Amino acid sequence: MVLVTDWQKEFKLPADTVKGGLLCSGMYDLKPVRLSARSSYVKFTDEMEETLSTQRHLSRLACPVVVAHGTLETPEFQRQTRDFAAAVKAAGKPAQLLVAQGYNHFEIFETLASPYGLLGRAALEQMKLVPA
Repeated sequence: MVLVTDWQKEFKLPADTVKGGLLCSGMYDLKPVRLSARSSYVKFTDEMEETLSTQRHLSRLACPVVVAHGTLETPEFQRQTRDFAAAVKAAGKPAQLLVAQGYNHFEIFETLASPYGLLGRAALEQMKLVPA
């Protein structure tokens, strides 16, 4: 939600308060969650689904994003990541899709701890701390 917050309207901060986003293994549209077995214990209302589905608010996205998933993640996490990156690009906004070969939903986050890891390198590149 940080990336699609209207920082000026809600907090009186500059629109470009957030300079970039590194998203990994996320759910960007909550409709599938409501349709899954998880709906027995995750009780989203229509309003919650709409508000919390980042993909539905791309008009407010004001920074470039890097979106990543691992090849050993569930098909739904992979699909949501690909679809989100494609939707951002279709909205005319900068997005980069990264695919971590051989990483699962938990292991991919460990790559953020190293400047040579997939996510670590991407974060440093976003901050312009290493050549792209």
